[in-house]
Amino acid sequence: MRDKLLGMLDRLANKVKRFPASSGVVLVFLLLLSFTLYGVSRPVSHDRDFVEHLSRLPHVEVNEEGFQVSPLRNWSYEVEGPLNKSWTESPTLYEFGDLKKIWFLVEPHPGMEAMAHTLLLFEFGDDKLLGLTIEARREIDEGYSAFWGNWGKFELLYVWANARDLVQRRAIHLQKQVEIYPIEIERENAVEFLRRMLRGTVRIENKPRLYNTLFSNCTNEFGKNAGIGWHYSFITIGFAAEHLHSKGLIKDTRAYSEVRQTATITEYLRNLEKNNPALPAEQFDRELLSHLRQTWSSSLSKEES
Repeated sequence: MRDKLLGMLDRLANKVKRFPASSGVVLVFLLLLSFTLYGVSRPVSHDRDFVEHLSRLPHVEVNEEGFQVSPLRNWSYEVEGPLNKSWTESPTLYEFGDLKKIWFLVEPHPGMEAMAHTLLLFEFGDDKLLGLTIEARREIDEGYSAFWGNWGKFELLYVWANARDLVQRRAIHLQKQVEIYPIEIERENAVEFLRRMLRGTVRIENKPRLYNTLFSNCTNEFGKNAGIGWHYSFITIGFAAEHLHSKGLIKDTRAYSEVRQTATITEYLRNLEKNNPALPAEQFDRELLSHLRQTWSSSLSKEES
C-alpha cells in the first residue's frame, strides 16, 4: 500500500508541473495524502516511553458471570498534580448480574463548545463504580493534538480506573468542568455494551491500535460499541450529551440546557475533596452516587410536578 501511495504522489506531482493553475488544490491534496501515508505506515507498538498515567496496559479476564481488570488505575489528585500514584494489582471481581447503571461523564473543552472528552462510569451493587476512559496514548515528550491524532500520531488505549481517579483528575488537577448524566438503557443491553468494551480492551492488549481523531476517539468508540448510528457528535464531541438526550438515552423531558445544569457537578466535586481530603476510593463512590441519585431524583420530581 505504501508503494502505491508513493507512486500516486509522484504522478500528482508531475500533473502539478503541467497544470500550475491547479497546483494549489493539488498541493493540499498531496499534503493530506502524505499525512495519510504517514498514518498508515507508522509502526504501532505497546513498547514506547508513554506518559506515566497511560503507561500501564490493562489485562482483562472475562467469563460468563463477570470479569476482572488489572492493573486498575487508582490515582488521587490535588491541584498541583497526583497525590498518590497507585495501581490496584489484585483485581476485583465485577459480576455482570450486579450491573445497575451506566453514567456518562463529559469534560467540556473551555471556550470550544464542540470539543470535549467523554468517559463512562459503570455502577454495580454495593455502591461500587468502575470507570473507563478511551485515550490517545501519548509518549513523554508529546502533547495531545487533534490534528496529528488523525494521522497516526498516537496509539489507542482503553484505561480502566476507579471513579475517584477519573473525576478528581478533571475537576481537581486539570480544573475542568465535569458533567455526569444517567444513561437509560435496558439492563441486558447495558451488559452487552460492557462486554463489548471489555472485548475492545482485550483486542488492544493482543494487538495495538492507532487512535484516530475522527474515527477512533473516545466518543465514537463508545458509540460504535453501543450500536448508535453515526452522528456528527462522534467528532464534535461537545454535542454528544445533547445527542443522547435527543435520542432518549438521557431520559429527561426538560430542555437540554436545563438537563446540562443538573449534570454539572464541578463545585460539588471540589467541595467534596476540600472537606474530605484523600477520601478512599470506595467511600468516594458512595458519596458520589448518593449525590447523583439525590440530584437527578429531585430534578425528575420537579419535572413531574
